[in-house]
Amino acid sequence: MSDTDPILSGRDLVKTFGPVVGLNGADIDLYPGEVLAVIGDNGAGKSTLIKCFSGAHEPDSGAMKVAGQPVLFRSTHDAREAGIETVFQTLAVSPALDIAANLYLGREIRKEGFLGQVFRTLDKKRMRAEAGRHLQDLGIGTVQNITQAVETLSGGQRQAVAVARAAAFGSRVIILDEPTAALGVRESARVLQLIDDLRGRGMPVILISHDMPQVFEVADRIHVQRLGKRAAVITPQSHTMNDAVAIMTGALEVDEAEQALGPVRPVVG
Repeated sequence: MSDTDPILSGRDLVKTFGPVVGLNGADIDLYPGEVLAVIGDNGAGKSTLIKCFSGAHEPDSGAMKVAGQPVLFRSTHDAREAGIETVFQTLAVSPALDIAANLYLGREIRKEGFLGQVFRTLDKKRMRAEAGRHLQDLGIGTVQNITQAVETLSGGQRQAVAVARAAAFGSRVIILDEPTAALGVRESARVLQLIDDLRGRGMPVILISHDMPQVFEVADRIHVQRLGKRAAVITPQSHTMNDAVAIMTGALEVDEAEQALGPVRPVVG
């Protein structure tokens, strides 16, 4: 696999829910080191598309690849094993647990030797030390106490914890589903900075968002989903926000010659 090949791709993906068509032959490509925004009107299939790669849904037909290898995820665990971490809109954090416990939720580190093997005692000291390092690596300085319960954090801080968890364990791709939907202007700006930091570390990111200014601020390419399939792939340089909305609604069609179907920025090494 070369740096110009997609790290994640889908072809002709179909997913139905009884009479409702979620995906109708959808395609997607994510390249190394880029932020790919996925936008679309309600019911366009953007969340269904992403859930196929996060393991929450299994497509009825079509092909998916990660790092050039065919995959089919039957659970979120399968996706995580393949290096794909997803931060869903609900965050999936446990408010009563502290920050370190949330970062290692489902991946707890046990003490070495007899205590860990027999009594399954958790190594809280190590988890807190490594959680602090992960937050520091992402430049998250708003969280002062790693033992702080998540329920005491602001919305932006909770989102930062969820993103840090994804960055800590996502070896190939991070998917963010509406990460700023419930946040204010200042906290949204911090999340966008986190996304930019992830790109700077060479981590490819898929961003699902309805916020056009944010999409055009942070995305390298923009995947427009319409009626269950990919309508176009554009860039903030090639098209305007009005163009993007017009493509979403069907008022504007973009032919393949006008689309940015490949990487449009140097791959971060």
